[in-house]
Amino acid sequence: MYNENRGRPIPSSPLVTLLSGSLTPEELNTVPRGWQIIGEVILVHIPPELQKKKKLIAEALLELYPRCKTVVETKRIAGEYREPVIEIMAGDGTETYHKENYVVFKLDVARIMYSQGNFYERRRMSTVGKDEYVVDMFAGIGYFTMPMAVHAKPRKIRAIEINPASYHYLCENARLNRVDGIVEPVHGDCRENTPEGEADRVIMGYVGTTQEFLPWGIKALKPGGILHYHETTPEKLMFDRPIGYIRDESERQGRSIEVLETIKVKKYSPGVWHVVVDAKIL
Repeated sequence: MYNENRGRPIPSSPLVTLLSGSLTPEELNTVPRGWQIIGEVILVHIPPELQKKKKLIAEALLELYPRCKTVVETKRIAGEYREPVIEIMAGDGTETYHKENYVVFKLDVARIMYSQGNFYERRRMSTVGKDEYVVDMFAGIGYFTMPMAVHAKPRKIRAIEINPASYHYLCENARLNRVDGIVEPVHGDCRENTPEGEADRVIMGYVGTTQEFLPWGIKALKPGGILHYHETTPEKLMFDRPIGYIRDESERQGRSIEVLETIKVKKYSPGVWHVVVDAKIL
């Protein structure tokens, strides 16, 4: 397909093909090239120049994915609990079941964020923790708790979540995945609900100001316990800054660390990466 007005080819895709009779060549050049599918819900960003055609685009997406029921646009992330602000463009219903790696996540995309970019880290967590006592300090709907409980079978996971909506789905997902005998959901602030000196493994899967919670994460671990510490870090400070935070807090507690692994999860924003540092706290 060729746009004579701009003198360059219009990128071809099934969505562009579906819309080719309804949009101008200029509009076809700005049609979204990517989107997320969470269960039966499609999440897509519509550029400003196509805002008046968003319903048309949403209906075409539903035609491309007949198993999906709703198309939404995420406008922004807002509030203390970083909840998505969305607009439903086609269909109805934002609660869905998302299946990944033999794990079921029930969630409402109008209330809960779900990052597909964290897939490999969720899968990695499904391979560790066997027979251990694990503390997930920022459990959400069970992003890391559920894969670990389903596949690795820890002795217990204390899954702490402060957001009421996320906590509701955390409990639901433990039941749906039949791991409610392993997962102990706790509704509240992790600074008040993290045990001391009992955990074999601690997951700190929050990004933003994770370092502020390190005193509780490190204090929770037995000598030799493993910390999975997530952070959003400027590229030029990767991995020095997160390792420095862990080392400094460990030393304040009279402990030392052994860095086991460093992982780049995904690009978070220009020049900033979501990273994970695995450290043994001695």
